[in-house]
Amino acid sequence: MSGQVRPARRRGLADEVADRIRDAVFDGVYPPGSQLRELELAEALGVSRGPVREALLKLEREGLVRGEWHRGTTVTALSEVDVAELDSLRAALERLAVELVIGRAPDLAAVDAAVGRMERAADAHEMVRADLEFHDAVYAAAGHRRLREVWEAIRSQVHLFLLTRIGVETEGYLAGIPAEHRQLADALRAGDRDAALELFATHRRLASDVLTGRPGLDQPAG
Repeated sequence: MSGQVRPARRRGLADEVADRIRDAVFDGVYPPGSQLRELELAEALGVSRGPVREALLKLEREGLVRGEWHRGTTVTALSEVDVAELDSLRAALERLAVELVIGRAPDLAAVDAAVGRMERAADAHEMVRADLEFHDAVYAAAGHRRLREVWEAIRSQVHLFLLTRIGVETEGYLAGIPAEHRQLADALRAGDRDAALELFATHRRLASDVLTGRPGLDQPAG
């Protein structure tokens, strides 16, 4: 009947299934390019195929998986175009975030805590999670709700970017990333806008250079 609000559907189970699949991807159980079969996932998670189907649609909206009629659903394998677009978008978002943080001079305890977790990380996947938590903390410190929401919208894709990076170069990532982030945190605390912007740009460039043109990166179709 027009003019009435439709009853809400309960989506808690589908959200939980999405969380489980996302965690499995981020833990390396399903690497980029892996096929995700509804029936196998339903059996593994002890649910029907309906919540799995809803969960995969949610993850597709995040950019974490891709559904194609002839291939089914697979974990997104980033192409050179994907890498370039993520890099340019992150550049714009991080520039605003850094400028806001410098202008506000907020408490950066969460930023420091993330660096500490990186310095104690036991493996590459733990390091990637701490890496993302660092950037979460920077966006939170910027105090700009919509900016943080845009970051959260691409966060899963950035996680995939970092997983792809450690697939190409694990040792260099583990050895150098904590020190890079300590420099970034120090620049934010010092309040030097130009130095902070340059360090964040260099940080992004080093990450992209590892992937661009390297074997294993999906080439764009066409």
